[in-house]
Amino acid sequence: MNNLQNEKININEMATFLLDTGVFLVSSGAHSGRVWRNCNRMAKHWGFNFNINLNYTGMLLTVSDASNPEVAVTRFQSTPPTNIHMAVLSKVSHLSWRVTDGDLSFADAKQELELIKTHAHYPYWVVALAVGLSCGLLATLAGGNIVDLLFAFTAATTGSLSRYFIVKNKFNIFLAAIMAAFISSFIAGLDTIWGLGAMPELALATSVLYLIPGVPLLNSVIDLLEGYYSASLTRGLFAASLLFCIAIGMTMTITILGISNF
Repeated sequence: MNNLQNEKININEMATFLLDTGVFLVSSGAHSGRVWRNCNRMAKHWGFNFNINLNYTGMLLTVSDASNPEVAVTRFQSTPPTNIHMAVLSKVSHLSWRVTDGDLSFADAKQELELIKTHAHYPYWVVALAVGLSCGLLATLAGGNIVDLLFAFTAATTGSLSRYFIVKNKFNIFLAAIMAAFISSFIAGLDTIWGLGAMPELALATSVLYLIPGVPLLNSVIDLLEGYYSASLTRGLFAASLLFCIAIGMTMTITILGISNF
């Protein structure tokens, strides 16, 4: 353990490793405090001080030698689009504790981080089906019948698939949200037009719930409470923009279909 803790690590290599770890955590859905704690415990273990400044699009990092603070490195890196993966957050946290406990060398930690990055996500069609099922069940829990469930399920599944392919083709994420909200609400709105379900308005309301940016909203509040005000503001504005896009998509559907009782 002592040999690992006393490793002589180049400050530039340490900055690169911590920046890579931090950006990966942010893109996987971590709030700012979690990023700081995971990276800081590894930096402290190897004799470095660590500070960050986060916003929704990038991370500014400063690493300095604890024994000689004048030796410091500051770097910035943009974060890729958020792809929420809670299992990844747990794995990186576990990695940081293994480093702190002296179980991993610097080289081993870098290798394990690269291995964590290869952790597979669920296939997009499985996610779409799960999203559709959850929206459909919410419609029934609120008082809808099986018809409302089927409309909400079909609408949410189709909208989720459309959003995936729009984002995959490098279109703007806000445009993807508008189109997904429009497609989902249009399919669910047919239940209202045709009057098939017991409470068709529930199918329309629940069909777009998968688009609600729950993680950014939650992280915005956590960042605010922990004092990361710039990160909180940017996350909150991003979430608010997505909510506005959902409203635009639903408004388009309501206008086209002439729904007046929603």
